[in-house]
Order: sequence, then structure tokens, then C-alpha cells
Amino acid sequence: MKRHIAVIAAAASLARAAHGQSAADHIALGDREHAALNIAAALKHYEAALSVDPANYDALTKAAHDAVDLGEFNSSDEQRAALYRSAQDYARRAVTANPRDAESHFELARAIGRNALTMGTRDKIKYAGEVRAEALEALKINPKHAGALHVMGLWNAEIMRLNGLSRMIAKNFLGGNVFGEANWDNAQRYLEEATQLDPNRITHHLDLGRVYADRGDKAKAREQFEWIGKATVMDFNDRTYKEKAKQALDELR
Repeated sequence: MKRHIAVIAAAASLARAAHGQSAADHIALGDREHAALNIAAALKHYEAALSVDPANYDALTKAAHDAVDLGEFNSSDEQRAALYRSAQDYARRAVTANPRDAESHFELARAIGRNALTMGTRDKIKYAGEVRAEALEALKINPKHAGALHVMGLWNAEIMRLNGLSRMIAKNFLGGNVFGEANWDNAQRYLEEATQLDPNRITHHLDLGRVYADRGDKAKAREQFEWIGKATVMDFNDRTYKEKAKQALDELR
């Protein structure tokens, strides 16, 4: 009986401790899960931190990032859309909380851009202006932000990949000046710089390889895809990126 009472008392004590965790406690737990690539659990901790401190900048940027990662290859359209909506909300709140830090603008550009890639051409183009604006704002604050450089490289590549009719629509949506800035040289330059600054990030190499392939430089594309095959998994989606790189390599042969 005494043992039973002791167990109940211990459980109650743990429950009180969990209930009393600070935002910093939850962020630390989230960081630990994120490092272990358990990002669904990490996101829950970051969201728990936000329930304690809704304007916590660290939790907002990290929640936005992990929500995008969880959504990227989610097989459920409904779940993916919900995760992207959450990511955009967290990122917008992060920009409000700290508009002078590059990370918030990068996470917003990334969330909007990743969501736009799942949409039809008109919607994709509709959001392209905001993606570019947020990525450039991040680079204005930190010109060496590898993530923002990647976003800009991908932005240029996606505009260049549009067909004739879609390019006409894009020009009308974005305006002639903005649309005219998109080119393959920029796509390659931004992605090369992102890769140089963050050389172990598989996603940089994957999109750079795709740009080389689009430009007909099969040797450089093959070099990027082969590097990915040997690279160490660091991020949640890296195993899928490795599969994509293998597919792209097979297509070059």
C-alpha cells in the first residue's frame, strides 16, 4: 500500500514538474529531439514553449523550420497544407518579434516558397514576389546567410523553368523589372555560394546539381549528385534527398 502511494506521489510530482516547465526547458528538449532527427517531437516541444511564451523568437523560428521539414514529403495533402500554414504563421510572428534578424525573414521565405512549390502555376507565381522580398531582406541583414542564398537560387531557377505562357503570367504578377532579374547565372551563383558557406548541407548540393543539369553541364551535375550519395545524413529529409539525387544521377546516364 505504501509503495502504491509512493508511486502515485512520484507521478503527481512529475506531472507538476512537466506542467511547470519554462519555454527554455521546452526549447532545450526540442533541440535534443531535433538533433536526433525526431522533428515531430521537436515541433511539439517548440509549440509547448510557445504556449508558455507566445512571442519567443527562438521557438518561433525553430517551429517554422521543423513544420516545413515535416510537410515537405508528407503524403497527405491535408497534413502538408496544415503544416505549411503553421510554418508561415510561426515565421510571420517571428518577423514581428524580431524583424532585424535574418533568420525570421529566411524562415518566412522558406515556408512560403515551399508551400508555393506544391501549387499550380498561377498561385506559385503569386507568392514568388513575397518569397524574393523576404529572402533579400534576410540577405540585407546577413549577406552570408546560406539558407537565404539557397532560396534566392531556387527562386531564379523556378522562374527560369516556367514555360512561355507561365513566364508571361509571371511578368505580369511580378512586374517587368523583378521578372527580368531572374536568370540561370543568378540561380547558379546563389546556390554555389550557399554550398560554399554550408558545404555539408545536402539540400544545397541537390538544387545546385539540378541547376547544372538544367544548364546542360552534366559533369558538374554528376559531381553534385555523386557527392550526395556519399554524404552524411544531417537533416530530417536528407535520406529522401539522397534518393532524389540517385534518381537524378540515373537520368544523366
